[in-house]
Amino acid sequence: MTNCYRRLQVDRIKETNQRLCTRIQERFPDANLVLVCQELCGLVDTLKAKACWIARPNWGLRVTMLASAALVLGIALAFTFQPLTGLLSNRIEQPGDFLQAVEAVLSGAFLLGLWLLFLVTFEQRFKRSRALAAIHELRAMAHVVDMHQLTKDPSYVLNRAERTASSPERNFDAFELVRYLDYCSEMLSIIGKLAAYYAQNFNDPVLYDAVNDVESLTNDLARKIWQKIAVLHEYQQECEVVLESMADKERQAV
Repeated sequence: MTNCYRRLQVDRIKETNQRLCTRIQERFPDANLVLVCQELCGLVDTLKAKACWIARPNWGLRVTMLASAALVLGIALAFTFQPLTGLLSNRIEQPGDFLQAVEAVLSGAFLLGLWLLFLVTFEQRFKRSRALAAIHELRAMAHVVDMHQLTKDPSYVLNRAERTASSPERNFDAFELVRYLDYCSEMLSIIGKLAAYYAQNFNDPVLYDAVNDVESLTNDLARKIWQKIAVLHEYQQECEVVLESMADKERQAV
């Protein structure tokens, strides 16, 4: 039970995202942000399957690598058997033959070591490529979310921006715009947590760097959103102060 609070649970992340989709649909039923959130729900299932596949040992691939290692080992021993036995039995009399035998043995051992190193790291590199592809999907999704908040400019709510013929439709009041931007920020946070979910199931420094890049990206995008929200909160506080002042004047007049 304690592990539930020490590791990210992808099912809980999915529940949070589904609840976010419901909240967006209830407040903005016609917004395309609902479709983005639903697409993220479908992506969670795909990422969960990929993460489970990455975490499991690939026995078929491991058996193939062991067979390949045995084959290469047999070939290396076949080419180095005669020079190696000559060195061990001290039957080599000429210095040139001795050097050739040593070179043959060392070359065979070096090539065998390289091949074994390639086989040992092949499974990890193969899984890394799949994991990085999934991380790239999350990075692209973060940019999609950022595109949906791009035109949500607080200056239009504050009546400080002049519209042009090409200006997009902006029908949100201050409260609705805050909620919309907050939903975008929550979605970016979920994307960052999905990337971190990969890191806890696959120990690879290259993947860690990719996950950190996604988290840095989502944090930077969320920071821009919260700058807009801060402006709107300040505007709402100013409006409340003005309304309270007007109410006080009315009470004094009465």
